[in-house]
Amino acid sequence: MNSGYELNTYCPKKPSEYALAISKIVPRVLEYCQKNDWAGYDPYDALNSRLFNLTPFAKSRICRIAATQILKRLPINFRSMLLVPREQNPKAIALFLSAVVNLSKIGIVERNALVETMVSKLVALRSPNTQYWCWGYCFPWQTRNDLVPQWSPNLVCTTFVAKALLDAYEATHAPPYLEMAVSAADYVLRELYWEDKESHSVGFSYPMPGLQIRVHNANFLGAAHLSRVYKHTGERRFLERALRVARYSAAKQKDDGSWDYGEAPTQCWIDNFHTGYNLCALQAIHHDTGISEFDGHIRRGFGFYRKHFFREDGVPKYFHERTYPIDIHCVAQSIITLLAFKEIGEDNIALCNTIIRWTMDHMWDERGYFYYQVLPLGRNKISYMRWSQAWMLLALSMYLEQECNDHGS
Repeated sequence: MNSGYELNTYCPKKPSEYALAISKIVPRVLEYCQKNDWAGYDPYDALNSRLFNLTPFAKSRICRIAATQILKRLPINFRSMLLVPREQNPKAIALFLSAVVNLSKIGIVERNALVETMVSKLVALRSPNTQYWCWGYCFPWQTRNDLVPQWSPNLVCTTFVAKALLDAYEATHAPPYLEMAVSAADYVLRELYWEDKESHSVGFSYPMPGLQIRVHNANFLGAAHLSRVYKHTGERRFLERALRVARYSAAKQKDDGSWDYGEAPTQCWIDNFHTGYNLCALQAIHHDTGISEFDGHIRRGFGFYRKHFFREDGVPKYFHERTYPIDIHCVAQSIITLLAFKEIGEDNIALCNTIIRWTMDHMWDERGYFYYQVLPLGRNKISYMRWSQAWMLLALSMYLEQECNDHGS
């Protein structure tokens, strides 16, 4: 669907005009999200179904996995019929908070009111029964082996929330935001860090404490957060373990520059957005600590990323060896990653423009939201608040901030 802002007439010699078109889209996404009170459905929220939970199938691991995968893949949204509620997701609120901070820097939104709104929601959504500030998803989810309860804190959700709080702290200098982020770092350090001396491996437990599952993006995200807290506090206890874990997962990079998702036999896939997480986290560690030892990993990883995750026409691929589904989260993370590494990819901004133009033509709905996926035989037009709207708003806010920095307001 065409966006109505003549994005196809974009001239690369006039990036500020292109940014102006995007700046008209962003308030519409914000308005859509605000009208829905920042709440919505999620690709993985099947186990929130009150109807499913009344059946004996809810007690079966296989049925829980099947229900999640079926509902995630269906292009028709049956959630209201299945009594799945729209929820506020802490990770989505965190992404919105980071986006709001970015947009406030360039004058698109008024900062104070929205920042306070987002932070108050994160305070309310804090995981219960823990001394630390930490967060989990608003739905239970079934891994291959473990059922993760609703609101159970996990590393990925917690680090994204803490990252947003630090974004807000650096913009406002409000001490409570830093205090919550430091508490989240203590949660990662004291509850999730583990060492296995026999196998010489270290990591952060994910998705629950006590699980020594080696997931590289979780390791890098945790290490990046500890590094950023170290920058603000100067406490070396955060830095030492951050580097130990980052070095472990960096060493697992393959010769071609890629990382498998994890080390278990069932985790040997390579996808777009988790690779983007790895690269951006390593860059953040370098930025916050001044340590350059990961530069070679970054260059090899980004070389693999550019070579394998984009079609010839620039459209982001989900997996390195195949295109479909074309997923809005991959679109958003591609923009974020390309912007982060524009210094080592001379045509990164041009590729961002191509991605955004294609996305507006194929995944934008005039009602103010982005579609979930493009498939070989059609599109999944369901609106997901975290997976689609929050990620795209963050990516577009970063794009606009970059354009303003490069070309003026």
